[in-house]
Amino acid sequence: MAVIGNSSTQQAFTPTIDYFSGNGSTTAFTLSRPVASVAQVQVTIDNVAQNPSSAYTVSSNTITFTSAPLSGTNNIYVYYTSPITDVIAPGQGTVGATALDVYGSSGTGAENLPSGTTAQRPSSPVAGANRFNSTLGFAEYYTGSQWATYGSISASSVSYLVVAGGGGSAGGNAIYPDGGGGGGGGLLAGTLGVTPGTSYTVTIGGGGTGVSSGSAYGQGGSGSNSVFSSVTSTGGGGGAVRSNTLNNGLSGGSGGGAAIDAGGASSGSGGTATSGQGFAGGTAYAGGPYYGAGGGGGASAVGSNGSGSGGGAGGAGTASSISGSSVTYAGGGGGSGRSGATIASGGAGGGGAGGSNGVGTAGTVNTGGGAGGGTAGSNISGVNGGSGIVIVSYASTFKDATATGTYAKTASGGNTIYTFTGSGTITF
Repeated sequence: MAVIGNSSTQQAFTPTIDYFSGNGSTTAFTLSRPVASVAQVQVTIDNVAQNPSSAYTVSSNTITFTSAPLSGTNNIYVYYTSPITDVIAPGQGTVGATALDVYGSSGTGAENLPSGTTAQRPSSPVAGANRFNSTLGFAEYYTGSQWATYGSISASSVSYLVVAGGGGSAGGNAIYPDGGGGGGGGLLAGTLGVTPGTSYTVTIGGGGTGVSSGSAYGQGGSGSNSVFSSVTSTGGGGGAVRSNTLNNGLSGGSGGGAAIDAGGASSGSGGTATSGQGFAGGTAYAGGPYYGAGGGGGASAVGSNGSGSGGGAGGAGTASSISGSSVTYAGGGGGSGRSGATIASGGAGGGGAGGSNGVGTAGTVNTGGGAGGGTAGSNISGVNGGSGIVIVSYASTFKDATATGTYAKTASGGNTIYTFTGSGTITF
């Protein structure tokens, strides 16, 4: 077995005896050799053996008696029974790879670090302390302010893009068929400080549901929120339907487009947007007789108002290059138009086109795009908004994160990128 330190050596031992003369008052005498324990000497006074547990003590080269020995010439003698035990410290630079190799004598195996869970980390470590973290599955060392892996440190801040689900569009029956476009999902981008070893929740918001056709009618469903840690983006507002009571677009990250009232005399209001996340939906054309519905708002522009027989276009989304290439997200859905009218386009960023005498186009999945509104005809259904997305990016010089859920890990421009299309967690 390998030995850390100096090589073992034989120590020669020559028995010897120290003689001292008592005077009735002196209790301490100087030995010729250092002694580590009373068990290493035998002591006699006036030919009477002394009890080592009570008659005397030793400390290095000094023996001290409990009571002063009586006067006499060389009446005290100390017989050494064994050499002092030396503790040999390894010399600087003398412990090499061979000595540290616990798996053989070649020096090419490995040494064992202390191993324990995150909870078992030392409470007051000093800089340079190192161990294997069995919870995280990597070796780590203490920098003086945090635990880090060899070769890289956990990211302390990351860039993010959080896009919520887009709003669904309205549908109805032959009496009330005109629908506004769904609003794009709320969009938030920025940087966030993170704590190494902490697991952060990622939630991907679903797109709002389009209202079913048939005898039922109503506003499209709003999208669901997306979440990364403390950052929450709001689902896009659903589009309105032609009605005296349901012709307002719903509010959300971006607002849903409005429709006219049942009599065609006035437009409802476009849904309002969440501050910093998107824009409002457009209003419907109320000048008759065709009543184009408003487009849903997008992350960077309001939804357009309906004009004559044509629905309003969806508001444009916002482009982001966090994934390594420019992609646009959270466009609003186009409003519905009458038969023969120009189809209202969805906003750039996954917004669906409005229907023209038919069903609108659904928002694109994982863009937060709003749904296009359905238009005139019998039993036209609304369609769903697009689901959201969460993207997290940090410099590739940092340690890889670990993640759960539905995600893709890529690298671009010196960054490591986690793109979540389904809910999960991420730990840095």
